[in-house]
Amino acid sequence: MPIGNIYIITAIAVIGGALFGFDIASLSAVLATNQYKCYFNDGPKGPPYTDDVQCSGLRTLRQGGVTASMSAGSWLGSLISGYITDKLGRKTAIMIGAIIWIVGSIIVCASQNVPMLIVGRVINGLAVGIESSQVPVYVSELSQPSLRGRVVAAQQWAITWGILIMFYISYGCSFIGGSPSTSTDPAAFRVPWALQMIPAICLFIGMLFLPESPRWLAKHGRWDECREVLTLVHGKGNPNSPFAAHELAEIRAVVEFEAANSDATYLELFKPNMIHRTMIGLFTQIWSQLTGMNVMMYYIGYIFAMTGYSGNANLLASSIQYIINVVMTVPALLWIDRYGRRNAMLVGAFFMMIWMFANGAIMKTYGVVVPGGIDGVGAESMLVTGPAGKALIACTYLFVASFAPTWGPASWIYPPELFPLRLRGLGVSLATSGNWAFNTALGLFTPVAFENIMWKTYIMFGVFLAAMFIHVFFLFPETAGKTLEETTAMFEDPTGHKYMGTPAWKTHVQYRKAADAERGIGSGVDAGVVNNANLEKTGTQNLGTVSHQSSQPASHSE
Repeated sequence: MPIGNIYIITAIAVIGGALFGFDIASLSAVLATNQYKCYFNDGPKGPPYTDDVQCSGLRTLRQGGVTASMSAGSWLGSLISGYITDKLGRKTAIMIGAIIWIVGSIIVCASQNVPMLIVGRVINGLAVGIESSQVPVYVSELSQPSLRGRVVAAQQWAITWGILIMFYISYGCSFIGGSPSTSTDPAAFRVPWALQMIPAICLFIGMLFLPESPRWLAKHGRWDECREVLTLVHGKGNPNSPFAAHELAEIRAVVEFEAANSDATYLELFKPNMIHRTMIGLFTQIWSQLTGMNVMMYYIGYIFAMTGYSGNANLLASSIQYIINVVMTVPALLWIDRYGRRNAMLVGAFFMMIWMFANGAIMKTYGVVVPGGIDGVGAESMLVTGPAGKALIACTYLFVASFAPTWGPASWIYPPELFPLRLRGLGVSLATSGNWAFNTALGLFTPVAFENIMWKTYIMFGVFLAAMFIHVFFLFPETAGKTLEETTAMFEDPTGHKYMGTPAWKTHVQYRKAADAERGIGSGVDAGVVNNANLEKTGTQNLGTVSHQSSQPASHSE
């Protein structure tokens, strides 16, 4: 018997998100260690090694390439995930991603040189691209609207936990062979890189006990299985549950309506009636990268080195921001369905902009340029000590605290809410590909930026944050608490713009309690398509009629 509790389903599925967190920490935690710098070394301080050597590590562009390789693989993985999930199922796609991650981790762990490390990270990226695209789709299609934000936000929380857990594992392993400032034992990074296979194994095994998405089953004509899943998850095992019957009737109407259309393609996402939603979803993921958050995650060791921290002290100071990231994501889990996606993105962009500009100003005013970089590390191009260094660290922590409850979860929740069932898998995979494309670019060029434009790197991200605030304010409507009936109505509002619908700043949160949803107040996730389908058929039915019809259990399967 598959598991039917939505929280247990979510807890297992979002391990896929934790894989991304494990990757971030497994690299960021070793970048500052002597073991990594000595084994993968381009700088003036390198082989032959002695017990006391302090190596320089990779050149900035080469290190950027190693970091970006995972994101490059994720870009490809997110694009192909749409086809995998539509053909094989959401559940199967997630399990395939877990297998790919295990293969990539084996190669990464065994890496003998930079090219082998990059190949392994690209393969790991394929897995992360699949998981990051399809886990939100999977849990959102199994959840009721009143819990959708919470369960999808759990993906971001899983990422933060993955970062924190792997960082401390890597921190502990950094003492293998001696001090992380002087040891050259490669086991210090090989052990954590091997251990990151464990969550993927747990994910694969756990998914065996979870149901498939009922909407995917219905789309492929497997109605008996669809009814069983809805009974299990929404009806709590009660075959006579009105709420489960209501969901089944809505899904049936959606599938019958969409069956008359051709198979979904990426091209359809750029048709006039869909391009606005497509661009919003795509830019949600692009802007989430241009906040600079993942730069803070990957290269935090460089930032703290520029404030005078090194070795053990650097790693400990870096770990504090990962704890902040975990703790500050909790408000989103509890309240993002109340305070909304749009509001979260506006507030987050505003405060992160302040901290980025503040960091740039501190480095410009109090920073001292270090020719060649600290200990030969080119990316560590400036030194900011004393109170100014502490202020730089404080602004970095505040930046993370601003991202965690806002753009972090909202960027995963928002795209699946924009697209109808037939285009959801492709739409989310395209949006997520934007995330990874920009993650790749930032991972590659950030070390070079720190080396060459130094404090201006922060100003650049501050400008991005100002631009995203304006973009969200004018073009991103609120979707929290809305069914697809209401989401579709926003984009097709005849009193608004022809293709954009209701002005974004006129939209608001429509929060519904779970108990109300189960009584049928605010229909299920695909109610909007249901109503549109019936309107196209009759031209006269209203929401009340649709809700009344949908409340009757389906009497047959197709």
